[in-house]
Amino acid sequence: MSLPGKTAMNLAEHHGACHSHSSMGAILVAAGKLTPAQVEEILRSKKDVGLHFGDAAIRLGFVRPEDVEQALARQFEYPYLTPGHSKISRDVVAAYNPFSVEVDVFRALRSRLLTRWFSAGESRRALAITSPMRGDGRSYVAANLAVVFSQLGERTILVDADMRNPQQHHLFGTRNALGLSSVLSGRAGDEAVVRIPELVSLSLLPAGPLPPNPGDLVARASFSAQMEQVIKTHDVVIVDTPAATLGNDAPSIAFRTRGALIVARKDRTRVDDIREMTETFRSAGVEVLGAVLNGR
Repeated sequence: MSLPGKTAMNLAEHHGACHSHSSMGAILVAAGKLTPAQVEEILRSKKDVGLHFGDAAIRLGFVRPEDVEQALARQFEYPYLTPGHSKISRDVVAAYNPFSVEVDVFRALRSRLLTRWFSAGESRRALAITSPMRGDGRSYVAANLAVVFSQLGERTILVDADMRNPQQHHLFGTRNALGLSSVLSGRAGDEAVVRIPELVSLSLLPAGPLPPNPGDLVARASFSAQMEQVIKTHDVVIVDTPAATLGNDAPSIAFRTRGALIVARKDRTRVDDIREMTETFRSAGVEVLGAVLNGR
């Protein structure tokens, strides 16, 4: 659930109003929410009644509380989306409801990963998100985790390495004509990476057309080279893998990232499945950072 308009105004006040009220007005004008004449009326009104710019604009009926929240997000460089204005799926909850209890869990996970994994330079910039079976919520976790990292201003790339049942292009509303499979087969280069314009620090490398040999592709030296490249050019690399029950793709991918996070499904995933995955990954030299329980 997003912050209501009144609370959002208090947020700006508590942060010392690091941007002027005219900055909010300029943002709302640029977004087509206000006219210059309305800005002038708001400025007069806020002076007369002692309101903040956003509160005055809402009181006059010129904008909605969510419009002001969006402007505040831009001021504080914390982008998020308004439903109905993006092709990104509502399942990417961190992009739409960054202040919700559900997203608080992803932010808490982000904090732990920043402390435990992403604080050691290039050797720990990539993390594989994996799970025992399809339907465990692995892609959902990977997508939302990538978004909350990007909202910190970290140069983040989400790599969909599930070339068996890819989901990230669906979640982010992008094309899948080019992607990881295209790069690994030598049919594409950097143009396969898609910038997510609504979330300025986030990029996506979709899976691309489904190849007949996904396990072979991620075992190639070209996959290692691709991972090295994205690690050098990004602060955080989140890699969505196929389910562990589908071939040997997941351990091969995690071997390149050096670290893995396991997603378990509530009332479905068995403890033995997690234990077996952990042993397999560790025998391949992969550090398993833990398991996340998905109750969705």
